[in-house]
Amino acid sequence: MTRTTARVPPELARRPIRVLRPQDAAGVYTHPRPEFARLTRTSALHRIATGYYAIVPDDQTGQNWLPDLESVAAGVAAADEGVDTVALMGLSAARVHGAIPRALAVATVAAGRHRRPLRLADRDATVLFARRAVPALDVERRAGELGPHWVTTVEQTLLDLAARPEFGDLPGEAHAAVRALLPRADRDILDELAVAQRRRAALRRALAGG
Repeated sequence: MTRTTARVPPELARRPIRVLRPQDAAGVYTHPRPEFARLTRTSALHRIATGYYAIVPDDQTGQNWLPDLESVAAGVAAADEGVDTVALMGLSAARVHGAIPRALAVATVAAGRHRRPLRLADRDATVLFARRAVPALDVERRAGELGPHWVTTVEQTLLDLAARPEFGDLPGEAHAAVRALLPRADRDILDELAVAQRRRAALRRALAGG
């Protein structure tokens, strides 16, 4: 018997953020959760965590596709709050900027509201959220694997890591990333951000190598 592969409905597949929650499909399915389970079994959806699914690219169906952690973190946050109130920051932003070469088991996201860490179901990793006013941060747009998202700039990332190297429980990686980002940072922008965000002490520590 030939089994037809289920496809994600076009009205869901066209969403700019390719992370879906069952409630996003309430206008498509009468009972979204069993439909999402069916789509996951046929590899049309990839289960990220409880209540979160990524749309699998057509050319990756049945290929054990695993989206990168940073895209997953940004996609989950954007699915809940919208793209413009969340941004990759800290360790995850440093990863995007190439300042941390190895893959991590933690992702860090700035979000508009307080929320608990999210343990992923598809890998041994956790997404941490920091409550930040993202519009007040220095961010830039990136085209992620699961849709466009914001990431803090080199300068903002450097300041965030210097101010809170313990966020993510990898202070050694945070300090190393600061040292890697310093030669690439614009000193005038660093000074402006440090003054505006009251992080002059963090900037002094970064410049001193601490």
